[in-house]
Amino acid sequence: MKIRQAMAQIMAPTIQCQMRITKNSLTASPMTAKTWSSLLLKQKKSGNTKSLSKFRVYALKSENSTINRLENLLNLDVTPYTDKIIAEYIWIGGSGIDLRSKSRTISRPVEHPSELPKWNYDGSSTGQAPGEDSEVILYPQAIFKDPFRGGNNILVICDTYTPAGEPIPTNKRARAAEIFSNQKVINEVPWYGIEQEYTLMQTNVRWPLGWPVGGYPGPQGPYYCGVGADKSFGRDISDAHYKACLYAGINISGTNGEVMPGQWEYQVGPSVGIEAGDHIWCSRYLLERITEQIGVVLTLDPKPIEGDWNGAGCHTNYSTKSMREEGGFEVIKKAILNLSLRHKEHISAYGEGNERRLTGKHETASINTFSWGVANRGCSIRVGRDTEKQGKGYLEDRRPASNMDPYIVTSLLAETTLLWEPTLEAEALAAQKLSLKV
Repeated sequence: MKIRQAMAQIMAPTIQCQMRITKNSLTASPMTAKTWSSLLLKQKKSGNTKSLSKFRVYALKSENSTINRLENLLNLDVTPYTDKIIAEYIWIGGSGIDLRSKSRTISRPVEHPSELPKWNYDGSSTGQAPGEDSEVILYPQAIFKDPFRGGNNILVICDTYTPAGEPIPTNKRARAAEIFSNQKVINEVPWYGIEQEYTLMQTNVRWPLGWPVGGYPGPQGPYYCGVGADKSFGRDISDAHYKACLYAGINISGTNGEVMPGQWEYQVGPSVGIEAGDHIWCSRYLLERITEQIGVVLTLDPKPIEGDWNGAGCHTNYSTKSMREEGGFEVIKKAILNLSLRHKEHISAYGEGNERRLTGKHETASINTFSWGVANRGCSIRVGRDTEKQGKGYLEDRRPASNMDPYIVTSLLAETTLLWEPTLEAEALAAQKLSLKV
């Protein structure tokens, strides 16, 4: 009986144990087809059903050795044998938030996107083109090192065009590039620091990681930056993503557990201009790949769980050269005034489902009302204490949802604060309403 119980424990390890298996802990030796035949023959000759559990252990060892061999191939460094590299072309799909990618061989290592060929894909399969004219062209725009394949292999952020060279409707990068190439914007060197929040979900059940299925954990409070098995769910994913971003060359600046359990945040920046969007999209791709590998679902839904739980945002910190210099606080206040006058335009572009998040509760402002304040996380725009004290610095736009398009948000901030000019009458009324002396 004791032997059978021990065998049962071997054959039914816990989920936690399964997730912690590493190639160093696999002690099985490779099992060839000949070994399998020999085992089957012995099983047949003996006719002893008691040896069935022993056979299952051999099967488990074989499975583990297969994993070993697959890992060896995945980690294979081909650099000594060829100059060729693998380029993973990445683009945004038809929903405007989904990521797609495919691989191609490049004859030699490259350092700039201009060295890479354009490519194409079937847009009718991504919701971006009709079946009778389905070809969409990929234009390489930014290169990052590939942390999954290593070596000289690369990840390539692309935007999408018709064969005639026109940006397709879901290509928001092209319009952003126009704004960031405006000389007035270039002169102001716009900096962005983007706080990307996300939620990890259990596979199949679509319920946050660490939550009892169909049930709820204790109320919010102990989870923000929390430590411990009952407070932190998914730290290994966050850490793996952190290192992958650093390896890739993404300007990631930090990470932390969020207020709702199973929710995390990472920060990218400061990044200048169009680079901010490229880095956020590549960081999202890495996160999708990492969660794919571990069998956890990533969601950027701005309010994944209804009720007394925080939503997920993508707070965007923004400054210009004039804001960062002496007297910059006055420039910040003028920018806030402009933002108040275009509140509806910004809200409409700040992410789908954001009305479920911007309720005036859980550290948000109401979606219908523009507000600003110093150190106030319940406002549309927050200004830090240091910025007020020093008279220069940056502002934080707390309105963008976690599923926002960073190309849209960053370029819209630059357009509204640097290129758009309100009428004097509208400016005066807004200043009075917001108690702003500009």
